[in-house]
Amino acid sequence: QPHLVQSGGGSAQPGESLRLSCAISGGLLDYSAIGWFRQVSGKESEGVSCMSTKDDSKWYSDSVKGRFTISRDNVKSVVYLQMNSLKPEDTGVYYCAAVSPFGAQAMCAMGPESPFFKSWGQGTQVTVSS
Repeated sequence: QPHLVQSGGGSAQPGESLRLSCAISGGLLDYSAIGWFRQVSGKESEGVSCMSTKDDSKWYSDSVKGRFTISRDNVKSVVYLQMNSLKPEDTGVYYCAAVSPFGAQAMCAMGPESPFFKSWGQGTQVTVSS
């Protein structure tokens, strides 16, 4: 079973930046899409940004579009989420995940209980406050 290990995150003030990393054992290209989800206490899980590994297409939720960027390093098998212009409402636990055989947009629309998720990272707390 693939193993996803997250790093990065932490605390930031509004307007600052943070970067999350997700290292994927077994090879990033073994999956059709990799993405980031966030969980805020009392709310449903939200697909923040997802990337197709086949054609590099990317999808962003409206809440982060223009501020967050998803990228990857195929050699290192790492997916990144660069988070700029952070807002207090970005606070939550962020998880990376891998799926097959769907693409970016379909992945980000999946609920966390979907059977197509192959693996999840351990979760990383991001807190944005002044």
